[in-house]
Amino acid sequence: MHNWSIQTIEQRRPQAHTLVLGLGNPILTDDGVGVWVAEAIAARLPADLPIDCTEVSVGGLLLMEAMLGYERVILIDALYPARGRPGTIHRLTMEDLRAISPTEHSTSPHDTSLLTALDLGHGMGLPVPAEIIIYAVEVENISDFGDTPTPAVAHAIPQVIDAVMDELALQDWNRGFDAYPPVPGCVNTPASYREAHTGLARHRRECSNVFMC
Repeated sequence: MHNWSIQTIEQRRPQAHTLVLGLGNPILTDDGVGVWVAEAIAARLPADLPIDCTEVSVGGLLLMEAMLGYERVILIDALYPARGRPGTIHRLTMEDLRAISPTEHSTSPHDTSLLTALDLGHGMGLPVPAEIIIYAVEVENISDFGDTPTPAVAHAIPQVIDAVMDELALQDWNRGFDAYPPVPGCVNTPASYREAHTGLARHRRECSNVFMC
């Protein structure tokens, strides 16, 4: 049962302004890409910033509900089936999402799509985010049990981490690379992150919203 009264929502309005939200299931191979990115971002954020990081595996109305009260939300999700090459990263706005197939978890088979849920929230006067950015990673395996992504998706994960840190204007964080927890399937070294960031910058110059890993 959803309790969407304005009074109830105001009582639980988050202290943070921004939410980084990883979608997926980390025991279904590539389906965990959003969860792994969100966990890595949480480990890098200074504790005093007004930014929340969490992971969910729901879509539709429940996903919309998790976003209420935040001014900005950055979603990370799998895009399946891959439309191009697995490991390709797409930076999407909600308008972009209206024009393509939904990402793996933005739509729930049990209620509705995130787009419809947000439209409903707007119509009800709920405090839906003013800005929603989606990082969608094309994946190749979301059906087999496993806690490690396929190689192409593993290669993409550091680039998504850097892209989200850029969105948060926190690319120049102060902690050393060796202090970060490892990302499944990724080499956790300064060189690997520098290489990923260099590649990301190059791809940003080449195209506005698609990153080829």
